[in-house]
Amino acid sequence: MLRYKDFVPKEIEAPGFFKPGEHENFDHAVEEANRWLQENNITVISIETVVLPNIWSKWEEGSVDASLGTSSDSPSRWHQFLRCWYRD
Repeated sequence: MLRYKDFVPKEIEAPGFFKPGEHENFDHAVEEANRWLQENNITVISIETVVLPNIWSKWEEGSVDASLGTSSDSPSRWHQFLRCWYRD
């Protein structure tokens, strides 16, 4: 069966009125993926870098949300993460 697992840098501090949020850097996602791959017996199909807008917004569902909004009325923040496609 085809599956995927996302490795998303965590939000350290939520954005404020005059400041953007703080997040772990992309290296944390890579380290987490390497750790998961070493601990699990899976068949990797591919690993990709995904960039999506606003995944930390309170109105979105993170990396699994099928529809992420952007608007010219408010700032849009884009987030990079790893997605591993595999068979179990």
